[in-house]
Amino acid sequence: MHALKSFIQKLLPRSLYRALLAPYHASWALGSAIWYDFPARKLTVIGVTGTKGKSSVTEMMTAILEEAGHIVAVSSTIHFKTGKTTRPNLYKMTLPGHGFIQKLLHEAVRDGATHAVIELTSESALQYRHLFLSLNVLIFTNLEKEHLESHGGMENYFHAKFRLAKALAHSSKRPRAIVANIESSYGERFLAIPVEKRIPFSLGDARTLTHTDTGIAFDFDDVHVTVPHPGDFSARNALASIKAAAFLGVSIPIAAKALASLARIRGRADRIEEGQNFLAVVDYAHTPDSLTALYEAYKDRPKICVLGNTGGGRDTWKRPEMGRIADTYCTEVILTNEDPYDENPQAILDAMAEGMERTPRIIMDRREAIAAALALASAGDAVLITGKGTDPYIMEAGGKKTPWDDARVVSEELKKLLGKAA
Repeated sequence: MHALKSFIQKLLPRSLYRALLAPYHASWALGSAIWYDFPARKLTVIGVTGTKGKSSVTEMMTAILEEAGHIVAVSSTIHFKTGKTTRPNLYKMTLPGHGFIQKLLHEAVRDGATHAVIELTSESALQYRHLFLSLNVLIFTNLEKEHLESHGGMENYFHAKFRLAKALAHSSKRPRAIVANIESSYGERFLAIPVEKRIPFSLGDARTLTHTDTGIAFDFDDVHVTVPHPGDFSARNALASIKAAAFLGVSIPIAAKALASLARIRGRADRIEEGQNFLAVVDYAHTPDSLTALYEAYKDRPKICVLGNTGGGRDTWKRPEMGRIADTYCTEVILTNEDPYDENPQAILDAMAEGMERTPRIIMDRREAIAAALALASAGDAVLITGKGTDPYIMEAGGKKTPWDDARVVSEELKKLLGKAA
């Protein structure tokens, strides 16, 4: 069946292929909602969308709601929670299809959950997986260049995301709120939807913002907020979460308490500690904007950077740009394999190198590349490994999936380097 779908997809233009599959996807959404008795109607549902920051906001919102005493279900790129059980997301997609989310929410209601935080993508919207989620709140983080070959340009990408805003507008819940980043040129368009509460946020809301490479601190509404995650992006994510939670009745001091203790978000500015005298950080950054933001967060440290280019066969425009950014910010650059799919991985890295003035080190084996970067580090350096985050596989030719975990590999290689390995 999968082979037949792939064959048909290659024959037809993408827009026609999507149109032909629309009834199929919509039927799955409706059928599963009916089968599981529309579980989203029994929960307070917060959707999170945007190019960057979705997983971090999802984790922050969950921490805040749990600090306030709620039982929270989660569907995200990182993991799935029903309230009682948690399992990693091994699907290599943010929101799986075939009624997955309705089943998860049904299990969450059974487990006593009161709230659900759901990470939503443009692809899930195009496949109607967002239907019947009965949103109370939608958080829009930003919209940057990504998936342009898939969507056919930024405006099409926006309209795919905007389906989620329309779903909020059509939700039967009351009151509803849109929380949107007005530093994004698309934020005002999200804020224009007809709902009871329109809540903008921007970095300017964070008064007396201070940075270290281990976290940020700011004042908001006379409450001091600390977040043990670096960068302006962490402040924006925190502000979005605080404002959405306030709409849902959670006080700002409770939100601040939750954020202060949010020690780790897996795969997002994720510090791996094995007693070394330098930083080792795993991050999902896979777009030029997110890569720049991560490097800026560690601007005062020499950086040894390991990166590739996620997704063979897509977003080829960004390859030299990613190389250029690494060349600009990093003391040492090691290019390595990520997810080539059916494309020649060497060709991907060569395209990245075209954006660089220096000749990068190319180590195709990702573990060897990480080990080499760690071995190069001196006291006070930052080794930044980007592109995979919590992705559970390296996707290779012919559908081969090699199990992978950047954080685990970094930990293992640090132990070897420090003589801790068994």
